[in-house]
Amino acid sequence: MSNELDGKKIAILAADGVEKIELEQPRTVLQEAGAQIEVLSLKEGEIQAREHDLEPAGQISVDRTVSDASVDEYDGLVLPGGTVNPDKLRLDDSAVSFVRDFVESGKPVAAICHGPWTLVEAGVVNGRTVTSYPSIRTDLRNAGANVVDEEVAVDGNLITSRSPKDLEAFCSTLVKQLAHAAAGSTSA
Repeated sequence: MSNELDGKKIAILAADGVEKIELEQPRTVLQEAGAQIEVLSLKEGEIQAREHDLEPAGQISVDRTVSDASVDEYDGLVLPGGTVNPDKLRLDDSAVSFVRDFVESGKPVAAICHGPWTLVEAGVVNGRTVTSYPSIRTDLRNAGANVVDEEVAVDGNLITSRSPKDLEAFCSTLVKQLAHAAAGSTSA
């Protein structure tokens, strides 16, 4: 275990329908690197997780509602996928504003699979290079993004990935970008 993210606090924003592995694997990797993780959602209590979008995969405890959270409290944001999850987030003004403010803050924002749908709704992909699950690439292009088919795309503070198959590269890149951002903020 490394401690390169000691003292860092990362938000994971998710709703019912989240793809379980896309939340749990980044959370585990970030915790192993020393970060404190908070799961934010649209409601208190628990959210329903899915496996392969269709199969129930249990419940995930929510730490806070996104409407009660502030970008200033966190060093990074993770947006897992699952088709239903980002579709629910896109309809919530608090979630969309939180994502927009996070991207505009310059802090790392990582989205995987269908997670970039929320970035589209937040209006933050125009002119940015991103990747995603193939079925939402047209939406990203229509929002002005330069879409690539790579396991991980990094454009400034945006980190995107295609699918659960890319989780290892996604998580590794996320830790590196968060550590780099933390080093940059301490050297200023």
